[in-house]
Amino acid sequence: MKLNAIQHALLLSLLPSTSVFAAALDRSGQSIAPFLQPGNYFEAGISVLDPDVSGKDTSQNDTGDMANYYYSPNAALKLQATEHFSIGLIYDQPYGANAQYSGKNNFVENRPVPFKGGTSVTVDTEDLNLILGYQPNQNWNIYAGAVYQTLNSTVLLRGTSYSAYNGYDFKTGRDEAVGWLVGVAYQIPEIALKTSLTYRAKITHEMNAYEKHGAAGMTGSAAFDAALNNINNTQGNPTEITTPQSVNLDFQTGIMANTVAFANLRWVNWKDFSIRPYKFGAASVLAPVVNKTGKKDGFDLVAYTEDQYSINAGVGRKINDHWAGNVSVGWDSGAGNPVTTLGPTEGYWNVGVGVQYSPAPNYFIAGGVKYLWLGDAKAQSGSQFNTSGYVAEFEDNNAIAYGLKIGYKF
Repeated sequence: MKLNAIQHALLLSLLPSTSVFAAALDRSGQSIAPFLQPGNYFEAGISVLDPDVSGKDTSQNDTGDMANYYYSPNAALKLQATEHFSIGLIYDQPYGANAQYSGKNNFVENRPVPFKGGTSVTVDTEDLNLILGYQPNQNWNIYAGAVYQTLNSTVLLRGTSYSAYNGYDFKTGRDEAVGWLVGVAYQIPEIALKTSLTYRAKITHEMNAYEKHGAAGMTGSAAFDAALNNINNTQGNPTEITTPQSVNLDFQTGIMANTVAFANLRWVNWKDFSIRPYKFGAASVLAPVVNKTGKKDGFDLVAYTEDQYSINAGVGRKINDHWAGNVSVGWDSGAGNPVTTLGPTEGYWNVGVGVQYSPAPNYFIAGGVKYLWLGDAKAQSGSQFNTSGYVAEFEDNNAIAYGLKIGYKF
């Protein structure tokens, strides 16, 4: 097998241009593939997700398509400073959400009240990874780095599905925090074998988030209204949001001339992830709420019952000096079922195709598309977490993801 016969396929096989939908809030897949490219390298790309997620609430009202379209840019720069040391910068948007309910259902408040409208969620994160690598020889690469992360989120709960939390608002504003990563890679260039294992630590954000219980004064219970008003008027303690730890295992190898096989396995620790804003939690332990939910210790705004496991695998092939292509299949376990109403699917299956055009040996343009069959799920409010209760059921949903990338070796 000749190395120069599969160089272009090597780049294509690591193309993460359509990894934009996964369990819980996972979006980019946090690939470090650009950092493992030989020599000096730059890439930039964009991924787009067009989901269709709908179901019925427990009153058999249609929810309509509650999942919004969104896009995620990414970029990376890798410099081989010396024979044994490299440095890299990778920018991506690892976690996110964009959803809104509309129409006439139990997730929309249509009465003429101050908090009229539909339940919605937006979560935006950005990561800037600074990675340093040490290559003792041509086979091994030991690397570690710092991760600067920003987080901005808004959650608006509306409708009878949320009971006393109908009208609750939560807004974090833009918060900054720092984490770290570490990993090791091994390669045998002569047979196009390359594998890497990367661990990312969790990152903790603490912020004085804005919260308001819009139902205060409207519940019909004077004592409960007074308690909610008291919570609204309290300054409150900081709210903590910790983005999860994860592990990525990437592998590729030549299987014949001009052809490589590749796979990515990913684990994300969503089981230990939860968000309990200060005022939200304070309301969850009020006597009327506890009497209804049975949860004397309160409950979270968002939480998951299982960790996420995913695998994407496929084959890339060089067609000629300018063109290469790949096909892939993927599976994602989801993060439990029932799930939160703010992201009501359980994992997926997908198929994808990609194509790469290289006008010259040192740069390329690549694109890909994936079709995703999203897993059926029952959706819970926070008070139902870890019970069999649910407020809606979502079935037969799908998504299409697109990606475009340019790469340059120098």
